[in-house]
Amino acid sequence: MIRIKTKKEIEGIRKASKVLKEVFREIDRIIAPGLILKELDEIIHDLIVERGAKPAFLGYKGFPASSCLSLNNEVVHGIPNKRRIKEGDLLKVDVGVELDGYFSDSAKTYPVGEIKREARKLIEVTQEALLEGLKNAVEGKRLSDISYAIEKVVKKNGFSVVKELGGHGVGLRLHEDPIIPNYGPPGKGPLLKEGMVFAIEPMVNMGGPDVRVKSDNWTIYTADGSLSAHFEHTVVVRRESPEILTNGELNG
Repeated sequence: MIRIKTKKEIEGIRKASKVLKEVFREIDRIIAPGLILKELDEIIHDLIVERGAKPAFLGYKGFPASSCLSLNNEVVHGIPNKRRIKEGDLLKVDVGVELDGYFSDSAKTYPVGEIKREARKLIEVTQEALLEGLKNAVEGKRLSDISYAIEKVVKKNGFSVVKELGGHGVGLRLHEDPIIPNYGPPGKGPLLKEGMVFAIEPMVNMGGPDVRVKSDNWTIYTADGSLSAHFEHTVVVRRESPEILTNGELNG
């Protein structure tokens, strides 16, 4: 069942999303070669807490950190450790916030310094896929119209979407119904209605779609070792155009 949020609930989710936007603005400023992942996670934790919110990931199903930090061929759910990011890396930063019982979720892929042309294209395609998915978060569309729009962009550019993972409902809990695949035919699934709130998040691999899980039981990485990118926004379904709560504009 997909819950339609009330105006009060959406306002609460909007406030949690505002915190997340501010946190990412600070992250934008500090990503640089030499930064230690564990230290970045500690900074993210403090940025959230000093705004009166809670890191939604910390302790979620036993996750041991306030953010998911995934490097290069790691797709998502990377546990921050003592690795230093270096020139040419792709760093995926995924953060969730809880404020007064309301949740928001967002992710971004950062190029560390100068990166290769094909890595830059991977980032751009993933951003474009997110954009096209978000455009379909409007009343009257079907849930799979979001999925189809994402996959269409990815396939057109010769990349692949991770099929084991996808977006989800969000707002009153970190993960709610429905699951939103990043692939599939259009015109299927539930009819979208104003007030539904989703976290839309394409995860795109430069190589094949298959993934594996590391021995830490969290970090998901590409089976063929290829680079992966990930972007995510929390969005409210509206009648004319979506309201993107974690970013004021239709971009990554």
